[in-house]
Amino acid sequence: MTRMKWITAAVMLAATGALAACQGGGTTTPDTAAGTSPATAAATPPATSTGVPPTPAGDTALALSGKREVAMVRVQASGAVVTLDGELVETSGRNGRQLFVPTPIGGDQYVIKAYGAAGTDHPANDEPSCWQMNGIDVEDALTVHAAVCDEDNPIQRFTITAKGEGAYVIGSESRVLKHSKADGLTFRDPGGAPAASTFRFVDRGPARVPAGG
Repeated sequence: MTRMKWITAAVMLAATGALAACQGGGTTTPDTAAGTSPATAAATPPATSTGVPPTPAGDTALALSGKREVAMVRVQASGAVVTLDGELVETSGRNGRQLFVPTPIGGDQYVIKAYGAAGTDHPANDEPSCWQMNGIDVEDALTVHAAVCDEDNPIQRFTITAKGEGAYVIGSESRVLKHSKADGLTFRDPGGAPAASTFRFVDRGPARVPAGG
């Protein structure tokens, strides 16, 4: 009789312990992965449709990595965007190439690839053109035209210098990119009027792979 009471008490004790574990130990919610706190999960930025997290605002390293497409907006302008439409201009329309990939080639120099709008049926939009200086060095103002990309061509090499608050000055050898009412966007000597223009780069997503590879 004594042995039967001991067994009954042991069974009841084990059942009580199992019930306590079920009520107090299961705190993982269905939406939180095991080993990940809800706060950590909430802090992770959502991925884009391509699986790449959005680029943090003002991230200079990414903007100049050659891996992101950016729109360029002159700080001193009002609403217009930089466009390579035969030559470099500003426009508030959607014609021309308005997505750029500043691609490092070493020595603090870049080639600036230009693309048309993504997701269209026009195959040329996915083949980059590159900025190229146009004119002879003795001229006061040199324009930029679209050309087949060739990083070995010295007139396709540019410098991009951060000036704070997400703004950049774009240069080529001894000149910088300036805007004037008479000539639009041209490369001029850094001294004198007008002052060098500064540009902000607005992230537009991962750089696409050209249709030709």
